[in-house]
Amino acid sequence: MSTEAFVEVVLPGKVEPEGLEVRHGAVPTAGPGQVVIRMEATGVSFAEQQMRRGRYYDQPAFPFVPGYDLVGTVIATGEGVEPDLTGTRVAALLKVGGWASHVLVDAADVVPVPDGVGAAEAETVVLNGITAWQMLHRKARVRAGQTVLVHGANGGVGTVLVQLAHAAGVKVIGTASVRHHDALRERGVVPVDYRTGDVAARVRELAPGGVDAVFDHVGGRSVTDSWRLLAPGGTLVSYGSASTRDAEGSKQWPVLKLLGRVWVWNALPNRRRAYFYNVWAGRALAKNRFRTRLHADLTQLFAALRSGDVTAEVAARLPLVRAADAMRLAESGTITGKVVLTP
Repeated sequence: MSTEAFVEVVLPGKVEPEGLEVRHGAVPTAGPGQVVIRMEATGVSFAEQQMRRGRYYDQPAFPFVPGYDLVGTVIATGEGVEPDLTGTRVAALLKVGGWASHVLVDAADVVPVPDGVGAAEAETVVLNGITAWQMLHRKARVRAGQTVLVHGANGGVGTVLVQLAHAAGVKVIGTASVRHHDALRERGVVPVDYRTGDVAARVRELAPGGVDAVFDHVGGRSVTDSWRLLAPGGTLVSYGSASTRDAEGSKQWPVLKLLGRVWVWNALPNRRRAYFYNVWAGRALAKNRFRTRLHADLTQLFAALRSGDVTAEVAARLPLVRAADAMRLAESGTITGKVVLTP
């Protein structure tokens, strides 16, 4: 291990992408219950875009190493960890720390990646896939024949969500800018232009009785429109506040407002439901249950990759030291899928 070079990308504060710092050092050593993973793929998610602006709800204090998830190979194990884990390709959900050549992770938090699934492909369904799977199947509990609305259907979460919905026999209406409409149609999505059209009016034309579920990462006024578009018995799953990415002021307030709206809507005498989805929900109170659920869901996602129910959407692959370029590309609004960083 001592012969390997270590590199990490540090977010020093509220900076433009060019302000990210590349640092070198020593490969970490696994402590009790830990493994050292040699990173093979990590990603640029919307969370990192918020973090560099200081806008992610519970991000750590600057400076820190971003990187919400990763896929790589275990190269060392600590005391109490099965040594046979060494040499295994695994995935892990981290929140921060993934933008590094080598990462320390609790062994209980890694999920094996099956043979035949590449590192970059697997990476596209760790954070994005878990989010999509759990919103679709654990929150909305969709059924074949239903119709759902996916905001940002060309994004990292959206592309996985669309495919999982179709695999479940669900019709999808998806919002995106016009440049992505042809690609969405090829995936069987009915596209709606969120930039120039009246999204709510167009969705009502397509689904006069309302949709069975809406997946909304936009927040703000959009989430209110999403609630109103639900059919009786429908489910709204809000999972972000993208509309406030560049706003000033408290980073907690947009999320607290969403939580307040969800509480009020669920208190109303109606047949609709609303959730604010957080991938980490329940971990603090029931860590083992959280890990078991994550392992089960990610295993299902890797199986969907192998079967072809989900096709990995890798928008671009860039080396870790070009994290600034990767961030710019991810924020450009011109891509479909996820930007992946490799060693």
